[in-house]
Amino acid sequence: MSDLKKITERIIKFRDERDWKKYHNPKDLALSLVLESTELLEYFQWKNDNEVKSVVVEEKKGISQELSDILYYLLLISEELNIDLLKSFEEKMTLNEKKYPVEKVKGSNKKYNKF
Repeated sequence: MSDLKKITERIIKFRDERDWKKYHNPKDLALSLVLESTELLEYFQWKNDNEVKSVVVEEKKGISQELSDILYYLLLISEELNIDLLKSFEEKMTLNEKKYPVEKVKGSNKKYNKF
C-alpha cells in the first residue's frame, strides 16, 4: 500500500468518525482546497525576497501546517472523484515532458506555446 493510500485512509477515517462526508461534495472540497492555498499565500503576501527568506525560517511550522491542510483536501477530493493521483501525476509529467522538451526550454520560463 502506498503512503498516499495510507494517508487517504486516515483522512477518511477522521472524516467518517465525525460524520462530515455529507459536507464533502466536489464543489466544497475544491473551495476548501483553494481556501487553504490562500492561507499559505498569506505568509508571503507583501514580502520582498529577503522577508520571504525570513518568513520561511520563522514560520516554518505554520507553513507546514497549511501545506498539510492542502494535502488533506487534495487527497480527499481525489478520493471523492475516484482519481488515482499517482497515476494521474505520472500521466501529467509525461505530457509536460512532451510540452516542455529540455532542448527547447532549458533555462527559460516561457510557457510551452511561446517557444
